[in-house]
Amino acid sequence: MIRRRHLLALPGLLAAPALAQGTRTIRLIAGFPAGGLADVVARLVAGPLGEALGASVVVENRTGASGTIAADAVAKSTPDGATLAVSHAIPFGFAPGVLPSLTYDPVADFQHLGMLAEAPTVMVVTARSPYATLPDMLAAARTRPVRFGSSGVGSAEHFLGAVIGKEAGAANLDHVPYRGTPPALQDLLAGQVEAINAPITTLVAQLKDGSLRALVVSTERRVPAFPDVPTVGELGFGRATMTQWIGLSAPRRLPAAEAARISAAIPGILARPEIAERLEELASPPRAPLLVGESFQGFVAAFRDHWVGVARAEGIVAG
Repeated sequence: MIRRRHLLALPGLLAAPALAQGTRTIRLIAGFPAGGLADVVARLVAGPLGEALGASVVVENRTGASGTIAADAVAKSTPDGATLAVSHAIPFGFAPGVLPSLTYDPVADFQHLGMLAEAPTVMVVTARSPYATLPDMLAAARTRPVRFGSSGVGSAEHFLGAVIGKEAGAANLDHVPYRGTPPALQDLLAGQVEAINAPITTLVAQLKDGSLRALVVSTERRVPAFPDVPTVGELGFGRATMTQWIGLSAPRRLPAAEAARISAAIPGILARPEIAERLEELASPPRAPLLVGESFQGFVAAFRDHWVGVARAEGIVAG
């Protein structure tokens, strides 16, 4: 886990919760543990967000149920701008198709204010793994159990493995859910699972030093920082093409003026050189043109609808 901590060693990133000057306190609720994609991005932007809004911003990790516990808490919070969701592709897009008993609506119950980052998902093994390529691993999974970890049932990582396994006829590619990427990575390094699927953001350092090997990346095009890693489309699994996005979202009754003020702050925060450069280093910049306000609201709705459809078509369900 030392390498993971090195990756995230931004100034103050894993210190006490990020604060900015101001008498008002805003909580950013992240649904995944420290060291995961949502946490990394939240702590990166918390200080500048506080400066822009004249508030103290605190990142709060509320984990469990593939991020849906945190999303539900924000949906039911007072819509006064004091509680915001670090919104995530999993509880707002992937999970709704797999967990039909959700107690919130990812679109109707929120005002989605703006995208902050977008990360490819990668399937990785350790350097000592016998699987040099994804076809190697899938061949094994046709005859014996091969386990892959993810950040939870209904996660992007779960979808990636499930779609690939079904289309490859790898009936023994078994899913092992965790409460986030960090514990999944810990078990991978300990040999408890053969592979994990995770946002590339949290694995850049290990991929660069060779301790982990990426078998496939989920994006349409190869990631420039890792040009030797094939895409899902190149290997014949184009239906698994995806990204994981992170945004800022609020309860749906947040006053329009406050929603507009927060959305208006996002482009300037992401344009700050230290933030833009760090997101590039982590291979997770937001898409361009930047999605804020109504454009982000529409994006989340379309994303949710697409992956609910995939879940139903592929028979990906909880359990």
